[in-house]
Amino acid sequence: MKQFEVNFDGLVGPTHNYAGLSFGNVASLNNAKSTSSPKQAAKQGLLKMKALADMGMLQGVLAPQERPDILTLRRLGFTGTDGQVLEKAAKQAPAIFLACCSASSMWTANAATVSPSADTADGRVHFTPANLTNKFHRSLEPQVTGNILKATFADERFFQHHAHLPDNEHFGDEGAANHTRLCSDYGHAGVEIFVYGRHAFDSSKPAPTRFPARQTLEACQAVARLHGLSDEGVVYVQQNPDVIDQGVFHNDVIAVGNRNVLFYHEQAFHNTQAALAEIQQKYGDDKLHFIQVNTSDVSVEDAVKTYLFNTQIISLPNGEMAIIAPTECQENPAVARYLDKLVTLGTPIKQVHFFDVKQSMRNGGGPACLRLRVALTDKEVDAVNPNTLINDGLFERLNLWVDKHYRDVLSVDDLRDPQLLSESRSALDELTQILKLGSVYPFQR
Repeated sequence: MKQFEVNFDGLVGPTHNYAGLSFGNVASLNNAKSTSSPKQAAKQGLLKMKALADMGMLQGVLAPQERPDILTLRRLGFTGTDGQVLEKAAKQAPAIFLACCSASSMWTANAATVSPSADTADGRVHFTPANLTNKFHRSLEPQVTGNILKATFADERFFQHHAHLPDNEHFGDEGAANHTRLCSDYGHAGVEIFVYGRHAFDSSKPAPTRFPARQTLEACQAVARLHGLSDEGVVYVQQNPDVIDQGVFHNDVIAVGNRNVLFYHEQAFHNTQAALAEIQQKYGDDKLHFIQVNTSDVSVEDAVKTYLFNTQIISLPNGEMAIIAPTECQENPAVARYLDKLVTLGTPIKQVHFFDVKQSMRNGGGPACLRLRVALTDKEVDAVNPNTLINDGLFERLNLWVDKHYRDVLSVDDLRDPQLLSESRSALDELTQILKLGSVYPFQR
């Protein structure tokens, strides 16, 4: 039986914009109100997907959310035609309006936590959409995310879908952005590492003071229970509160893992040595590569600016590992020097490939934010909706679809335009037909 790690990237939506909604995300705040290019953003994402497929990876695509979110605006008391709802909300409650226009679902590392069949009690792949309660604009996503995941992974013999955790910050869950899995091979039982920022029910424990800790220990424990994970296959690690206060809003901004490699900054975790010892003990006797980046080599500030750790580490068909990095890493002298050195250190990471995802980076998400990792056996791959897997034909068709429906330039003021809502719905309706997802959006039901 063959095993694969399939990357499912979020397709950037037609309303991609920079509203600066994410307190604690430095890039998002710094680029607030800038003009965006939905067309360029979508094409940058598609090029990354195609490049990974050309490297021999299995690559999928996940549909974006509908924005502006008219249904939520109506729930909040704005009435009339869709155009009137947009106009009233933009005038009367501009902050709420912008939140309902967020395009942040493109970062599918926040879409869900996924546990492969090798780890779960019932031998199925388990999905729990993240509730994203810390940010109102992201808390609007879980229901549609669940619809899209169910349409992509529909076969109940192989896939188990859970509802998102209760909508309360005691169970704040940010999905795979705070979850890493180490294993000898993707189809073998592994160690799932859940990283949390705070204890929800014990305020005496360490916590950040400047920026919010979005993930709670209690949420991590709940997801592990839902997925039927054994205690021997799970490690809970607290993120260093000090780095959260430096703009490291998710663990995947300061650490990333793949198979037998954990790549992390020395300031990433609250109690690093104890965490590493537990990971090694539960992993077993096989060789683990703990690659620590020291502050003297790369500062936390440079790590956040370049998203050195928000890179993807992938296993290539030839057995080597490669880092998929944003071009910002190449442009930063300290980070570029470190990456040049990294490939000479004798670890499994032998290559670095740079990609231009600047439209995403400016809004606070690097290559790793754009993808949800799903470890699958060959039989499970066969059970995935085949229309969501990238090949030459789908790549070309999606580029044509973007050319047809997306604007070259979008300002925040454009979001109130009823024509943009119409364009977006037409685009998404056609996309669900291309990907054969059925009716996943409220406007389709």
